[in-house]
Amino acid sequence: MTLLVDDVTLTYPDGDGRLTALDAVSLEVPAGSLTAIVGPSGSGKSSLLAVAATLVTPDSGRVVVAGRDTSLLGPAEKSALRRERIGIVFQQPNLLASLTAAEQLQVMAHVSGRPSRQLRRRALELLDAVGLADKAGKRPHELSGGQRQRVNIARALMNEPAVLLVDEPTSALDHERGAAVLDLLVTLTRERATATVLVTHDRAHLDRMDRTATMADGRLTAGAPAAAGPPSASVPAA
Repeated sequence: MTLLVDDVTLTYPDGDGRLTALDAVSLEVPAGSLTAIVGPSGSGKSSLLAVAATLVTPDSGRVVVAGRDTSLLGPAEKSALRRERIGIVFQQPNLLASLTAAEQLQVMAHVSGRPSRQLRRRALELLDAVGLADKAGKRPHELSGGQRQRVNIARALMNEPAVLLVDEPTSALDHERGAAVLDLLVTLTRERATATVLVTHDRAHLDRMDRTATMADGRLTAGAPAAAGPPSASVPAA
């Protein structure tokens, strides 16, 4: 498994007690497959992404990314793992206004230490992959909402991650542009062999996913896999 969330429980302080955000959640996502997580606001979807991204340490359980058990890693090692093996697509692109589309990607990968010319080639390749080859020199204000989200996705892929975590990528887009972004994520997941987890409120396009799971009150319940396609993610019943 490229991504394994194994029996994870996460709680937060809540007055004199603790609020359970994740309750014994397990999730397995193979390379080249896409799992959608749906559920109401406050159900634990964002907490699951944060734990999978190693941004938050759970109370119990473990997260394994590309064969590495993150419960055994220190803060610096987790930071390096995020930089090298995990791509995160935030709900809002948060692009830097002064940078072109290509520069957004290059800045993201600059800390890798690769030569600038190599980073430029990689950025242009990814912009081409998301259908923005002709927009490499454009700044955010010159791009549509859907195009900015595509830059956001390309930026998350800049360091060739094994795991791609996507938070509500269509929330600010109309139906047509949202469908195009989801189609793109499915295509890139296959082509780049990432283990992709997509948090979404949009149930209109779930037939594109390999598997859908529902989050409610911090518990994850498996849904039926797609009828065809690559091996689906496994979501053990909570």
